[in-house]
Amino acid sequence: MVTIIPAILILVALFVMELAYFKIADHYNIIDKPNARSSHQTVTLRGGGIIFSLAVIVFFILSDFQYLYFVIGLISIATISFLDDILTLNNKVRLSVHFVSVLFMFYQWQLFTQPWYYIIIALIFVIGTINAYNFMDGINGITGAYSLLAICTLYYVNTKIVSFTSSDFLTIIAFSLIVFNFFNFRKKAKCFAGDVGSVSIAFTLIFLIGQLVLKTGNFGYILLFLFYGLDTATTIIFRKIRKENIFEAHRSHFYQYLANQKKWNHLAVTVLYVTIQFLINVVLLLYINTPMLPILIAVAIIAILFVGLRFAVEGKNYLLKTHH
Repeated sequence: MVTIIPAILILVALFVMELAYFKIADHYNIIDKPNARSSHQTVTLRGGGIIFSLAVIVFFILSDFQYLYFVIGLISIATISFLDDILTLNNKVRLSVHFVSVLFMFYQWQLFTQPWYYIIIALIFVIGTINAYNFMDGINGITGAYSLLAICTLYYVNTKIVSFTSSDFLTIIAFSLIVFNFFNFRKKAKCFAGDVGSVSIAFTLIFLIGQLVLKTGNFGYILLFLFYGLDTATTIIFRKIRKENIFEAHRSHFYQYLANQKKWNHLAVTVLYVTIQFLINVVLLLYINTPMLPILIAVAIIAILFVGLRFAVEGKNYLLKTHH
């Protein structure tokens, strides 16, 4: 159990690591320049989310090398994502490493004892979720704040409802998110997460939620990603309707519309998303042990309301006709 003094030391160490990375990124010009697809206007250091992987390594060492195969997968996917941040790699190379990394996660979950079709379904879901989480990282604060909410919710579940993972692991990941948010959750961010950050925190959160689902047999906990999932899924559907290449960079997410077309403050959009997901989490935990059918009906109602909201705010033409 991480006590007060070690906790403070770990938090300070993570701050020092982040500041050291800033020096390296500045020296080697690892930056994010604004372009037509960006939601920011100034040159900013990229890759600040490397702190999430460093935090996992800190836990790994302090815990006498717990979750070995997960850590191997995380280091692999974080490394290829960092290289993609600075070099822009071939998609086949990147996705191949994602595939292998996820298999390491599955081995840590002992998923290979399950029927083969479980593994196929899990593979599609996990790789899709990792990439969706990456696509959602487009404005200041959103990845850090949304992820911190998820970690805090998982910590509550782990300590109050069912123990499914190490509380120290959750605590150290939370510390890394606090450090990142200190530099990113502001009007003019000091750094962006980069693919190394958004992909590695997605990988970590999926691992934790997977542990929870496997421990409880309750797939309802996947709804801790619900609002991100709704934005991603509806955006993909609208882009397919517009006959766009869904793998190309874009600014079609609802949060991007609010930030770019409506000119909302980035942090206001982030707070909106986190607040809605917080309310979903509260309701989820209150009714987590109810049958799945009412939960699925509630999700369907929320999805319909969200689609209606998008039509009301963005308009039929913007959502259904090709953007120029």
